[in-house]
Amino acid sequence: MATSRASFQEELLRLEEQALGGLDMVVGILDSALESLTQHDAELAAIVVASDDRINGRYLEVHQGVLSLLALQAPVAGDLRLVAALLHLVKHLERIGDQCTNIAKMVPLLGHDPPTDSAIVTRIDEMGGHARSLVRQARQSFALRDPELALDLGRQDDTIDRLNREIFRRAIEIGGDDADLREWAMSMILVARAIERIGDNAVDIGEQAVFVVTGLFRELSHNR
Repeated sequence: MATSRASFQEELLRLEEQALGGLDMVVGILDSALESLTQHDAELAAIVVASDDRINGRYLEVHQGVLSLLALQAPVAGDLRLVAALLHLVKHLERIGDQCTNIAKMVPLLGHDPPTDSAIVTRIDEMGGHARSLVRQARQSFALRDPELALDLGRQDDTIDRLNREIFRRAIEIGGDDADLREWAMSMILVARAIERIGDNAVDIGEQAVFVVTGLFRELSHNR
């Protein structure tokens, strides 16, 4: 029985490492999505879209691995919390990958040299940086079992939400008779929404980190 239990915990640890590795992957994909947007790089955007298969594959690998593990042995106490949290984590991992794809899919639609607005561009860049930071910190909070790191995610997500609102207001203001600029601004609203959702998913991962440590669910975001 002891050997079986040790084997279970080793496999659970391996699955956690795969899930956390998926978060490392998605940070790189987010970087590429944002770069393709700022550089109007359709080829890089296509690579980002293709990368979604890797994220989906990692999701399926961990999800099916956890279910297979449950079929072999019923976890208890802390192991049970970790199993439940991993299922949630990979769900949010897959959703972050989808949002990166949504950003990249905008690039070829915008064209090689679209009209832009510096205020919106600056805020999109800020949002992207904060989202990247949130995903990395969410990963760290889970890996280290650090509730304090997780609790800080809600505060940072407030900044992303504020920037998202500012982009929306600015997009409504600009354009006038310039249809191309107006279309670009509307597209940036969609990009900002995708980044905002990435922040929300990072916060959700932090909530799972708190759950693993405390056994209690605590909503960290102030604005949802």
